[in-house]
Amino acid sequence: MDNSILFWVLFNAFVLLLLGLDLFVFHRKAHEVKIKEALLWSLFWILLSLGFNAVIYFWKGPAPALEFLTAYLIEKSLSVDNLFVFILIFNYFKVPLMYQHKVLFWGIIGALVLRALFILVGVALIAKFHFIIYILGAFLVYTGIKMAFSHDDNELHPEQNSLIVWITQKLRFTKQNEDGKFFVKIDGKLYATPMFLVLIMVESTDVVFAADSIPAILAISKDPFIVYTSNVFALLGLRALYFALAGIMQLFHYLHYGLSLILVFIGVKLLLSDLVEIDMRYALLAVGSILAISIIASLLFPKKDSSLPPPPDIV
Repeated sequence: MDNSILFWVLFNAFVLLLLGLDLFVFHRKAHEVKIKEALLWSLFWILLSLGFNAVIYFWKGPAPALEFLTAYLIEKSLSVDNLFVFILIFNYFKVPLMYQHKVLFWGIIGALVLRALFILVGVALIAKFHFIIYILGAFLVYTGIKMAFSHDDNELHPEQNSLIVWITQKLRFTKQNEDGKFFVKIDGKLYATPMFLVLIMVESTDVVFAADSIPAILAISKDPFIVYTSNVFALLGLRALYFALAGIMQLFHYLHYGLSLILVFIGVKLLLSDLVEIDMRYALLAVGSILAISIIASLLFPKKDSSLPPPPDIV
């Protein structure tokens, strides 16, 4: 077997092992995830990602390792926007805290599959049609500017989601969550539950966010293994990050502008890639600095009119 194929097989087997342990061992019973548990899991996923970064360094060299770290940081920071939307979805459908982990788990499984397809197609297209990098660069600049000037939207409108409308027309639904199940049988007939609608909302939301994040990562590296693995590690830690930050995410009101600036920076980098090659070390420094400044500014200059939810239990 070719070494590159072997690494793909081993990596995905490792990810499946981690997901299996997560679902069937550590979270076998539905329970409310407290901040302390979420922080420990976040630390675990971050350390695991950095450990894999070290593997990339000794296997492929310092340049691919730097690409992985930069891509991971960008994907991790962009995923924060997902977390805000997850809060809106869970609040709208009144999903109990004890079932939110399950929805996020299966949502991330679907996201991993979809993003793998996006990445493979994106890398193949760029390799065959070089001009696509200019389209991606312009798209990132446009998206970044649009994000900076967009207003906060604290309302959710599932009735405007064409996928949700189509599914509700095709399937029978129960009125209750049915103990966190996605499907139940009633009088011999199969019914979907509101939890299944929540899962579909989470999946469709990730498709929208992937349209921003995948081009951003492809601007950092053209190696499909680097792009894919950095995405996977960022997504694997997304659930723990959600539960760790769910109660305080509104504090980081300037992070939105930091993310938009990152997208513009990466878009410009891509547009100028044939004229000026920006060293990956400087790109990583720029991304890290923008994130740090936006977070520090949010803490130093908090929103006076923000109504934060009461802090959740720590243990």
